[in-house]
Amino acid sequence: MVTKVSEPALATRNLFFDTATLYYRAFFAVPESITAPDGTPSGAVRGFLDMVSAIAKQFPPDQVVFAWDDDWRPQWRVDLIPSYKLHRVDEEVSDQPDAAFEVIPDALSPQISAISMILDAIGLPRIGQIGHEADDVLGALVSKSSAPCDVVTGDRDLFQLVSDEADVRIISITKGVKKLEIVNDAYLVDRYGINGAQYADFSMLRGDPSDGLPGVKGIGEKTAAKLITEHQNVPGLIAAAKDPEVSLAPAVRTNLLASQDYMKAASKVVRVKTSAKLPKKLDRPIKVKDSQSLQELTDAWGIERQIKRFLKTLNIDWVA
Repeated sequence: MVTKVSEPALATRNLFFDTATLYYRAFFAVPESITAPDGTPSGAVRGFLDMVSAIAKQFPPDQVVFAWDDDWRPQWRVDLIPSYKLHRVDEEVSDQPDAAFEVIPDALSPQISAISMILDAIGLPRIGQIGHEADDVLGALVSKSSAPCDVVTGDRDLFQLVSDEADVRIISITKGVKKLEIVNDAYLVDRYGINGAQYADFSMLRGDPSDGLPGVKGIGEKTAAKLITEHQNVPGLIAAAKDPEVSLAPAVRTNLLASQDYMKAASKVVRVKTSAKLPKKLDRPIKVKDSQSLQELTDAWGIERQIKRFLKTLNIDWVA
C-alpha cells in the first residue's frame, strides 16, 4: 500500500538526502525569473533549501547527510555496460570516454556550486567519492547505520535500499514535497509485486532508459516481478532458462538465454555499492561552522529567509 504523509513522524530517524534529485527538481519547478540580487537565477538554491526544510519538518531527523555525485558515471559501470548514462554525456565537453561530463543546464551549474558551499559553510555532512555515485554513498550510509533511516530521493533506483527488517524507508519526492510518499516493503509489494531486496534485479530485467539500461527484450514489469519471485536472482534465472524442465514461455526463455551477458553485467551496475568511505563523525552541527561565509552566500543569493528557516528546522544556531 502507498502511505501518504499527513502528519509529522514522531520517531527520530537519520535523514539522508539524494542531493541532486532535489536541486534538479527545484531548478525545473521554480521559474528563472526568480533571481539573486545580481540577476543570476536562484530558483534551484531557494527551492532546494525550502524542500529540505519542509521534509525535515515532517521527519525530524537525528543525523542529516547530503550525498553528492562526485562521480556521476563511474568508469567501472561504463566498462560493464557502455550505454550506461551515455545519453547524458555532454559531447561538447567530453571528447574522451574517460573524462565524461554530464549535461547540466547553464543556469543550474552556479547554483549547484552555491548549494555545496552553503552546506559546507553550515557544517552539514556532504559526502561524495570518486568511483561512487551518490546512490552508492547512500547505500554506504544506510548499511553502516545502526539507527532507522529515511532516504529522500526522486530516483526509484534507490528502492533497492528499502528494508522493513532494517527499518530503512524511501521518502519519495516524485509527486512533490506536499505529496511525499513513504516507500516501504509493503509499498513495493503493492506496486510491483516484489520487495526492496528484489528490486535491483527486477529493474535490471525491466530496464531503465533514463540510465541507458535496455533490459531484457520482451520483459516488462509484471514478467520481471514474476521471474524474480520464482527464480530469486540472475544465476537462478539463467539456470531456469537452461533447464527444459522449468516452465517458461518460449519467448521468455529465448530472450533470457540471449541476454545472459547483459544480465550478469547489468546486475552489478544497478546494484548500489556500500563500500564508500564515510567520515567517522556525521553529527548534525549545533551551530554554523563558518558564519562569515554563510553570510556572504546569503547576501549574494538573496536567501536570508530560506536560510533562517532551514537552520531553524534543523535546530542549528547562527551567530552572525
